[in-house]
Amino acid sequence: MRMTRKVAVITGGSMGIGEAVAKLFLAEGASVVLSSRDVERVEAARERLGNKDRTAAFACDVTKREEITALLAFAVQRFGGIDIWVNNAGFGLVDAVARMDMAACRRMFDTNLFGLIDAMQVVIPRMREQGSGTIVNISSVAGHIAVPYMAAYGATKHAVNAITRAARLELRNTGVKVVNICPGYVSTEFSANAIRGKESRAVPSSVKRGITADRVARAVLRGYLGSKRELVVPWHNRLVIGLYRWLPGPFEWAMMKVMKG
Repeated sequence: MRMTRKVAVITGGSMGIGEAVAKLFLAEGASVVLSSRDVERVEAARERLGNKDRTAAFACDVTKREEITALLAFAVQRFGGIDIWVNNAGFGLVDAVARMDMAACRRMFDTNLFGLIDAMQVVIPRMREQGSGTIVNISSVAGHIAVPYMAAYGATKHAVNAITRAARLELRNTGVKVVNICPGYVSTEFSANAIRGKESRAVPSSVKRGITADRVARAVLRGYLGSKRELVVPWHNRLVIGLYRWLPGPFEWAMMKVMKG
């Protein structure tokens, strides 16, 4: 087991990618603190994982810095330290730029971006002091391309990409690593839980072909063990990103062709 005696904190850990990462980390020997705003849901995830000795649940709203601070303190008290922090909490907003609800948009930025930055600011001093640690940020392929009717969500992920890359450079030679994971469509409840406005579209066929949360979890593990800068999963989405950059016109035409109400 490659993570024996390591301690990981996972935000957004009650289901989907967060739960899958916790399951894989446990299998590799780590102890895991799962957090989400709803302690009952995160306790249910802990029950499904079935390893009470090396798991703990903690209620944390990442839009409240004091709760992030309490989460870190809990992990250190419960398991004696912190080695990995996975920023996975987030949700989507599906609506046109011209009509999106700005209150919902701001709530999404508070969770997807500012909550992530707050968490980094809380945990980095501890990791710098101990001279080791890894922060894993869960971004998205939508952080590399512009998706109609998901502009605000994509904007949060473009910003996450920039924050992650800059922080990695700023923390060089400190022992603290920062890894960016960019999944494409994932077969989770993310779409069902997204806030949908008056004007939205979906790409059902792409969602049906989405990768599993377990596959994203394997990318997280690979990124952590290999101290990777950024991993796009599945790998062929790197071709999609490249096509968008080099042939934006045909790419955008094809994208709008498959968008459905």
